[in-house]
Amino acid sequence: MQTRQATIANAQGIHCRPSALIVKEFMGYSGQIKITNSNGSCDVSSVMQLLSLEMHQGSPVTIEVMGDNEVSVADRLVELFQTHFDFPPI
Repeated sequence: MQTRQATIANAQGIHCRPSALIVKEFMGYSGQIKITNSNGSCDVSSVMQLLSLEMHQGSPVTIEVMGDNEVSVADRLVELFQTHFDFPPI
């Protein structure tokens, strides 16, 4: 199992569009992915589950990955959670 910490970088947090991008990228991943913050935890199979964590800019999240290619999957998730998305445009 791989565990990583990330800090939400996007100014609007992880809202619908970033959540959809994350879910789409890991759809079909055969392992388990768990995202945890102070509001709870979920996997990345549903946009609604990710939105329920209310991930705002500057908030920390813990990422746990168990399965194939754990290191690369965990690293990619950190990258996505720490991305400054360019939507919606400011």
